[in-house]
Amino acid sequence: MHIERLLSTSVLVIGTGGAGLRAAIELAERGVQVLAVGKRRKHDAHTTLAAGGINAALATMDPEDSWQQHAADTLRESYFLADPAIVETVTRNAARGIEDLERWGMPFAREADGRISQRFFGAHRYRRTAYAGDYTGLEIQRTLLRRARELEVPIVDTIYITRLLAKGGRIFGAYGFDVVDGTPVIIHADAVILAAGGHNRIWRNTSSRRDENTGDSFRLAALVGGRIRDAELVQFHPSGILEPADAAGTLVSEAARGEGGILRNALGERFMERYDPERMELSTRDRVALASYTEIAEGRGTANGGVYLDVSHLPRETIFAKLPRVYRTLIDLQMLDITTQPIEIAPTAHYSMGGVWVRADDHGTGVDGLYAIGEASSGLHGANRLGGNSLIELLVYGRITGAEAAEYASSLSHVTRSPEAIAEARAEMQHLLEGKGTETPRLLQRALRDLMTEHAGVVRSEAGLRAGLDKLAELEERAADLGVHPDIAGFDDLAHAFDLYGSLLAARATLECAIERRETRGCHNRSDFPAQDDALRGSFVWTPDGGVVFEPVADAPDSFRDLAHAAIDSSVEGKLVE
Repeated sequence: MHIERLLSTSVLVIGTGGAGLRAAIELAERGVQVLAVGKRRKHDAHTTLAAGGINAALATMDPEDSWQQHAADTLRESYFLADPAIVETVTRNAARGIEDLERWGMPFAREADGRISQRFFGAHRYRRTAYAGDYTGLEIQRTLLRRARELEVPIVDTIYITRLLAKGGRIFGAYGFDVVDGTPVIIHADAVILAAGGHNRIWRNTSSRRDENTGDSFRLAALVGGRIRDAELVQFHPSGILEPADAAGTLVSEAARGEGGILRNALGERFMERYDPERMELSTRDRVALASYTEIAEGRGTANGGVYLDVSHLPRETIFAKLPRVYRTLIDLQMLDITTQPIEIAPTAHYSMGGVWVRADDHGTGVDGLYAIGEASSGLHGANRLGGNSLIELLVYGRITGAEAAEYASSLSHVTRSPEAIAEARAEMQHLLEGKGTETPRLLQRALRDLMTEHAGVVRSEAGLRAGLDKLAELEERAADLGVHPDIAGFDDLAHAFDLYGSLLAARATLECAIERRETRGCHNRSDFPAQDDALRGSFVWTPDGGVVFEPVADAPDSFRDLAHAAIDSSVEGKLVE
């Protein structure tokens, strides 16, 4: 065992994507000591994959737009499960989030007169999605990294956090290890901001890379008394590629349908005629995913279990101008020329709408000194996320929570640490490194992803979910006998073991909550309960010891309640999909 490294900071930020960086910037600007840590290279955080754009009611294109209308669209699209106070905070503060990025040099697409361009995304009443080509997330990440560098924010992107450290319901730091050389690390911190993503990597087809969104946030928070909300509400994106296997789930941007792409089954039928004849391929995300799933399940899919998305009828110039990333991705991964051939796709687990339970005002978790932001948190998206809302959420709550954590850390008169908590975290890691177990983390991860895909995919049922829980119990038993074997290349094996621990906990939360949600609402389709149930308008909240409890959601305020219930024009003239 290496000698432990001891680090100390006022506020620790876990995660170096958009949410974590925005919080770290806020803390640094306020002169509070901050340390940001991540388990993958900061230039390649998950935020860089976000293509479509970032929402704010700037009214640069449609002067009638307002934060109230943005809030109404968000609430309606959440199937009325979103926390209205969180919705209001994000939509009211969205313009300021864009201003911050502008001030730090974000290269937004602009109109000839200099206004920020905004485009339609599905289920938005007006054009309010700002963008930078189809690389919006990448440009946001670059902009935030540049600002963090100016402020000399210390970022260590080789630290894997395995446990949060708490005593008496109050955070005092975190424990982890360096993924390169395995050195154990103790970090003393007065407050921790958790910005380590969601849990969609626990499905087989997913838009997340192998080592991200494995449910770490869920486990870190839950083990110190945090609660998990809406774990069952996972957005399946309609179009993820199927091959090669190690890239299964990689997204084909919805801009491909927005620009006129056509969906066909293996028989050559344009199947959206059956599911949404008015909007066809420009229907909402949950409907298109369900349509593709149904075609595949009923035997009209391809041999690989997919359907075809075809843009080959579009002019080559359009494809190069509007879909450059899609074109390049398919050439790189499959040597497939989308200007002449259709793309084989299937629904893919894309976004965790649930996450750690947080308060609306400051995203505190109920554990003193612990905050959660970004995809690690919950409350904004309900049962369906409005496209373009996740990137703005990072900026709004990154700023607010950074400010709150600064105040909290500054106001503490003393901090109590617990040698027992540190010893427990240390023993957990040492036990794995002794290498006496016979199970391999990667193989159990694969088994878990197969289980979730089979039993908790796009369409679920009580029988399927219960069978999934039985299989999960077996995997949990096998995971008690993990052996890890670090090698000269590094400590990936140890990281995979902790990824697996996070995934097992997230899978249990998801399955147990999905059983209780006996209705079909948004992304959550129950074959045995096809109707929506008003009595279930609220969230299922999960803890490892207490299981599932139901929390009704508050009513929306007068400022946007009526707008949310008003019918929206669902025509798709000139609109991109979500």
